[in-house]
Amino acid sequence: MGALAPIRFERDSLADIHTTERKLEREIAPVIERALPGVEVLAIELTSPTRFCVFVDHPEGVDHGLCQRVSQLLESYRVTYAVDVSSPGLDRPLRKPAHFERAVGRTVTLRTKDKIAGKSRFRGELRAAGATTVKVSTGETELDIPYELIVRGNLIEE
Repeated sequence: MGALAPIRFERDSLADIHTTERKLEREIAPVIERALPGVEVLAIELTSPTRFCVFVDHPEGVDHGLCQRVSQLLESYRVTYAVDVSSPGLDRPLRKPAHFERAVGRTVTLRTKDKIAGKSRFRGELRAAGATTVKVSTGETELDIPYELIVRGNLIEE
Protein backbone atom coordinates (compact mmCIF):
# COMPACT_ATOMS: atom_id res chain seq x y z
CA MET A 1 0.00 0.00 0.00
CA GLY A 2 1.57 3.29 -1.04
CA ALA A 3 0.52 6.87 -0.89
CA LEU A 4 -0.72 8.73 -3.93
CA ALA A 5 0.60 12.19 -4.63
CA PRO A 6 -1.89 14.86 -3.59
CA ILE A 7 -3.85 16.52 -6.36
CA ARG A 8 -4.54 20.21 -6.86
CA PHE A 9 -8.10 21.27 -6.08
CA GLU A 10 -9.53 23.45 -8.80
CA ARG A 11 -13.11 24.11 -9.84
CA ASP A 12 -12.86 21.97 -12.96
CA SER A 13 -10.81 19.17 -11.44
CA LEU A 14 -13.86 17.24 -10.19
CA ALA A 15 -13.05 14.39 -12.57
CA ASP A 16 -9.48 14.24 -11.16
CA ILE A 17 -10.80 14.23 -7.60
CA HIS A 18 -13.24 11.46 -8.46
CA THR A 19 -10.49 9.42 -10.15
CA THR A 20 -8.18 9.80 -7.14
CA GLU A 21 -10.95 8.85 -4.71
CA ARG A 22 -11.74 5.72 -6.70
CA LYS A 23 -8.06 4.76 -6.85
CA LEU A 24 -7.71 5.24 -3.09
CA GLU A 25 -10.84 3.17 -2.53
CA ARG A 26 -9.57 0.31 -4.72
CA GLU A 27 -6.32 0.27 -2.71
CA ILE A 28 -7.69 0.82 0.78
CA ALA A 29 -11.07 -0.96 0.97
CA PRO A 30 -9.78 -4.52 0.50
CA VAL A 31 -7.04 -4.01 3.11
CA ILE A 32 -9.47 -2.71 5.73
CA GLU A 33 -12.23 -5.21 4.97
CA ARG A 34 -9.78 -8.17 5.12
CA ALA A 35 -8.12 -7.01 8.33
CA LEU A 36 -11.36 -6.08 10.15
CA PRO A 37 -14.14 -8.60 9.41
CA GLY A 38 -17.58 -7.01 9.18
CA VAL A 39 -16.26 -3.55 8.37
CA GLU A 40 -17.46 -2.04 5.11
CA VAL A 41 -15.71 0.90 3.50
CA LEU A 42 -18.62 3.01 2.25
CA ALA A 43 -16.64 5.81 0.61
CA ILE A 44 -13.39 7.71 0.51
CA GLU A 45 -13.62 11.45 -0.01
CA LEU A 46 -10.84 13.93 -0.60
CA THR A 47 -11.59 16.86 1.67
CA SER A 48 -8.56 18.90 0.61
CA PRO A 49 -5.51 18.35 -1.58
CA THR A 50 -3.74 16.63 1.32
CA ARG A 51 -6.59 15.11 3.36
CA PHE A 52 -9.06 12.30 2.83
CA CYS A 53 -11.81 10.77 4.92
CA VAL A 54 -12.67 7.07 5.00
CA PHE A 55 -16.32 6.38 5.84
CA VAL A 56 -16.78 2.96 7.41
CA ASP A 57 -19.72 1.00 8.72
CA HIS A 58 -20.13 -2.15 10.82
CA PRO A 59 -23.27 -4.11 11.72
CA GLU A 60 -22.58 -3.44 15.43
CA GLY A 61 -21.93 0.27 14.84
CA VAL A 62 -18.86 2.44 14.54
CA ASP A 63 -17.10 3.61 17.67
CA HIS A 64 -13.85 5.41 18.42
CA GLY A 65 -11.94 2.12 18.83
CA LEU A 66 -12.96 0.91 15.37
CA CYS A 67 -11.98 4.25 13.82
CA GLN A 68 -8.61 4.02 15.55
CA ARG A 69 -7.99 0.47 14.23
CA VAL A 70 -8.87 1.59 10.67
CA SER A 71 -6.60 4.62 11.06
CA GLN A 72 -3.68 2.41 12.11
CA LEU A 73 -4.11 0.32 8.96
CA LEU A 74 -3.67 3.51 6.90
CA GLU A 75 -0.41 4.65 8.51
CA SER A 76 1.55 4.50 5.23
CA TYR A 77 -0.79 7.10 3.67
CA ARG A 78 0.13 9.65 6.35
CA VAL A 79 3.35 10.40 4.47
CA THR A 80 1.26 12.26 1.89
CA TYR A 81 -2.19 12.73 3.42
CA ALA A 82 -3.90 13.54 6.68
CA VAL A 83 -6.34 10.67 7.17
CA ASP A 84 -9.71 10.90 8.90
CA VAL A 85 -11.94 7.92 9.65
CA SER A 86 -15.66 8.40 10.26
CA SER A 87 -18.97 6.65 10.68
CA PRO A 88 -21.47 7.30 7.86
CA GLY A 89 -23.44 9.85 9.90
CA LEU A 90 -26.82 11.24 8.89
CA ASP A 91 -25.74 12.09 5.31
CA ARG A 92 -24.71 8.48 4.63
CA PRO A 93 -22.51 8.18 1.52
CA LEU A 94 -23.99 6.23 -1.37
CA ARG A 95 -21.42 5.00 -3.88
CA LYS A 96 -22.14 1.37 -4.79
CA PRO A 97 -25.29 -0.08 -6.38
CA ALA A 98 -26.04 -1.96 -3.13
CA HIS A 99 -25.95 1.34 -1.20
CA PHE A 100 -28.48 2.86 -3.59
CA GLU A 101 -30.70 -0.26 -3.47
CA ARG A 102 -31.00 0.11 0.32
CA ALA A 103 -31.99 3.79 -0.09
CA VAL A 104 -34.87 3.39 -2.58
CA GLY A 105 -37.84 5.50 -1.48
CA ARG A 106 -35.67 7.96 0.48
CA THR A 107 -34.36 11.45 -0.28
CA VAL A 108 -30.87 11.65 -1.77
CA THR A 109 -28.50 14.22 -3.20
CA LEU A 110 -26.34 13.36 -6.19
CA ARG A 111 -23.53 15.13 -7.98
CA THR A 112 -22.44 13.99 -11.41
CA LYS A 113 -19.22 14.58 -13.31
CA ASP A 114 -21.14 15.48 -16.48
CA LYS A 115 -24.36 17.45 -16.81
CA ILE A 116 -27.62 15.58 -17.22
CA ALA A 117 -30.61 17.61 -18.39
CA GLY A 118 -28.45 20.72 -17.91
CA LYS A 119 -27.55 20.03 -14.26
CA SER A 120 -24.88 18.23 -12.29
CA ARG A 121 -26.50 18.43 -8.83
CA PHE A 122 -29.73 16.67 -7.96
CA ARG A 123 -31.91 16.30 -4.89
CA GLY A 124 -34.99 14.13 -4.81
CA GLU A 125 -36.55 10.79 -4.05
CA LEU A 126 -34.58 7.75 -5.15
CA ARG A 127 -37.24 5.80 -7.07
CA ALA A 128 -35.17 2.84 -8.27
CA ALA A 129 -31.65 1.45 -8.31
CA GLY A 130 -31.00 -0.76 -11.33
CA ALA A 131 -27.97 -2.57 -12.66
CA THR A 132 -26.50 0.51 -14.40
CA THR A 133 -28.59 3.53 -13.36
CA VAL A 134 -30.57 5.09 -10.55
CA LYS A 135 -33.91 6.80 -11.08
CA VAL A 136 -34.38 10.04 -9.15
CA SER A 137 -37.56 12.08 -8.95
CA THR A 138 -36.79 15.80 -8.64
CA GLY A 139 -40.26 17.30 -8.50
CA GLU A 140 -42.02 16.87 -11.83
CA THR A 141 -38.99 15.26 -13.47
CA GLU A 142 -37.72 11.69 -13.19
CA LEU A 143 -34.18 11.14 -14.36
CA ASP A 144 -32.16 8.00 -15.00
CA ILE A 145 -28.60 8.69 -13.88
CA PRO A 146 -25.82 6.20 -14.73
CA TYR A 147 -23.70 5.06 -11.79
CA GLU A 148 -20.57 5.78 -13.82
CA LEU A 149 -21.43 9.52 -13.80
CA ILE A 150 -22.13 9.79 -10.06
CA VAL A 151 -19.28 11.45 -8.21
CA ARG A 152 -21.10 11.94 -4.90
CA GLY A 153 -24.29 10.45 -3.57
CA ASN A 154 -25.67 10.91 -0.07
CA LEU A 155 -28.76 9.89 1.81
CA ILE A 156 -30.57 12.88 3.31
CA GLU A 157 -32.31 12.43 6.65
CA GLU A 158 -35.38 14.62 6.80
